[in-house]
Amino acid sequence: MEKRELGKSGLKVSALGLGCMGMSMGYGPAADIGEMVNLIHEAVDLGVDFFDTAEVYGPFTNEELLGKALSPIRDKVIIATKFGFAPDPANGGAWTAVNSRPEHIREVAEASLKRLNIDTIDLFYQHRVDPSVPIEDVAGTVGDLIAEGKVRYFGLSEAGANTIRRAHAVCPVAALQSEYSLWYRKPEEEILPLLEELGIGFVPFSPLGQGFLTGALKADATFDKGFDFRKFFPRFSPEALKANQRFVEKLKALANERGATPAQIALAWLLAQKPWIVPIPGTTKSHRLKENLASVDVRLSDADLRTIGDSLAEIEIYGDRFPESYEKGTGI
Repeated sequence: MEKRELGKSGLKVSALGLGCMGMSMGYGPAADIGEMVNLIHEAVDLGVDFFDTAEVYGPFTNEELLGKALSPIRDKVIIATKFGFAPDPANGGAWTAVNSRPEHIREVAEASLKRLNIDTIDLFYQHRVDPSVPIEDVAGTVGDLIAEGKVRYFGLSEAGANTIRRAHAVCPVAALQSEYSLWYRKPEEEILPLLEELGIGFVPFSPLGQGFLTGALKADATFDKGFDFRKFFPRFSPEALKANQRFVEKLKALANERGATPAQIALAWLLAQKPWIVPIPGTTKSHRLKENLASVDVRLSDADLRTIGDSLAEIEIYGDRFPESYEKGTGI
């Protein structure tokens, strides 16, 4: 698989990474650990070397999974993880509070290194901005961890333009991880031009719209309230799912014209936007992994890109991506 450099950081990774959260949480019960280790190894064999996790995924269990799968082949992979969430006593201990105090960042780094069974975290993201801690203090702390050899590169997730600029002035930001896909294009307004200006890479999460852009979710799809967080997202309400079928049906038609699947077109379109964009689709299935990775061989002409982007932009998306309370913690 081709390699891409995240901005001007010097960090080179496979053109597609693998988002691993869904192996442990988010879209249903945690998958079998042995099967997921095998899937991760299959991804490596197919050319993927960029793997994404976080302390909060599980919590802890996803990092432990990656430690089991990747520490024996450490020299072949780039591992990204995240800090910044913490249990909230006011919310029953749910991991909904933010905490980026310098001492906490250090605690998370040490714990993540142990769970991942590695000596250095390749890319250490702040998962969400903590309004109570100046971003300069966050960047300075990660910079110290880099100097100490515990972290190689600094990243931000779902941060706003002002935060990105301020952080980058203290410690170079290698990558921003935020949502970006054919049905969520807000980063094009302000974030993508800023990243290009500063030489920062972009790692889109949910590049397949949390499964919607694969075409597999029907209008009558239901979600397990106890395990699947899409149950709480406005775009996946019964009304929105029904209304948004028009979008995915158009994507299917565009894909059929080009001899590809909807997922492959969605990923190929993202890859074609900038050479420093590295999507991280997730999956727990081998056939989906192979389907997604085949998108790197889908070549779209400039005319294709305009047709796909413009045609789908004309279709109104129903429902916000996050509940209002959660959205308030992004773009700060």
